[in-house]
Amino acid sequence: MLALGTTLASRAQSPSLPPEWEVREQLRTLEQGLQRLKSLLNGIRPEDWVSKGAPEAYEAQLRSLDNEIGYLGNSFQRLSEDPERLTLALEVWLRFQAVQALLESLNEGVRRYQNPALADLVRETFAETAPTREKLRGYLVQLAAVKEAELKVMHEEAQRCRTMLLRAPQTRQDPKSNPERR
Repeated sequence: MLALGTTLASRAQSPSLPPEWEVREQLRTLEQGLQRLKSLLNGIRPEDWVSKGAPEAYEAQLRSLDNEIGYLGNSFQRLSEDPERLTLALEVWLRFQAVQALLESLNEGVRRYQNPALADLVRETFAETAPTREKLRGYLVQLAAVKEAELKVMHEEAQRCRTMLLRAPQTRQDPKSNPERR
């Protein structure tokens, strides 16, 4: 068992992950960027756009975007508590993709029905997170590689143990001679 732990540790270090503090710092940076974006979203008024011919769906998009940013903040928190959870890292990445898609669509409405300068500011504010988002993407790929390597080592070790057990001589005890059964 000690050999398995040593093997896992040595294999897991090959595609090295950044230290946890660095991942937490990236998450804080992303969250700060989202808070700046959220303050800009407070100035977006899609309910006023309907009189200019905009579809009412923009109101729902803004609510969805606000909700998704809230969910993303919760995901940041959970990943910050356990940075090596692949599912949490993937959730953060996918939520970011959802925020980006909603934001791009809503921003078209801002540009057309409210204020092109505000649309530019929203786009620029989100773009400021791009370098850190790219680091997060890289971290996600590295984390997946590490987890994959760990699974491979565990599988190989399990196969080795099975082989050893199958090759071991089978000694059969007579149940009547077993002192524990009396």
